Amino acid sequence: MKEAGIRGLLAANVLCVFSVILTAVVPAFFWDGFTVLGTHLAWLCVCSVCVSTLNIILHLVLKPNVSPKRSSFAHKISRFLKCCIYFFMSCVLFHVIIVLYGAPLIESVTETFLFAVLMSTFTTLQCLCMLGPNVQAWMRVFSKNGAMSIWESSLQITTLCSILGAWFGAFPIPLDWDRPWQVWPISCSLGATFGYMAGLIIAPLWIHWNRKQLTYKSR
Repeated sequence: MKEAGIRGLLAANVLCVFSVILTAVVPAFFWDGFTVLGTHLAWLCVCSVCVSTLNIILHLVLKPNVSPKRSSFAHKISRFLKCCIYFFMSCVLFHVIIVLYGAPLIESVTETFLFAVLMSTFTTLQCLCMLGPNVQAWMRVFSKNGAMSIWESSLQITTLCSILGAWFGAFPIPLDWDRPWQVWPISCSLGATFGYMAGLIIAPLWIHWNRKQLTYKSR
């Protein structure tokens, strides 16, 4: 396994980590009263937009899973529209799952949906950038030993860490601590964000540590 590829993955992931950190710092210089906790819904929007934009740019520049076949302009437009539909469906699906796990059904609909958008940004968007609107490829990547590149291994790790982070973030909500960050969905979104950033750092380190055991074959 080439060290240059792992270093490239690490550099891209570190950029994504810094983009998340900057979403909590930079807006405060232009927006009076902006804080992650105080204006949490605004931060959810800013974080989702910034992370989405950077991920799209990185995949356009680095092209980790570029197809050898040249596609027509019409095919690219169709692929883009499908990706938009898949992303929206992912947001709706996450919203439904979150409600089934105990989120308010009628109250806090905006909060729940924006949290679902954040989760889709951390998980589905990466799949769409790397694999496109190909459900079979998604199933392959998230099956056992299904990754065919270090980028797909990183996708597995960051997606899992984001979901686990959101799940662990829900634990403090029912506790009677009366902390401002226990308001829905702050702890869950922060947990998902920290899980996402942890996955971005863990992925290249894990791949580097296990590079001799990892073998990727074309299928």
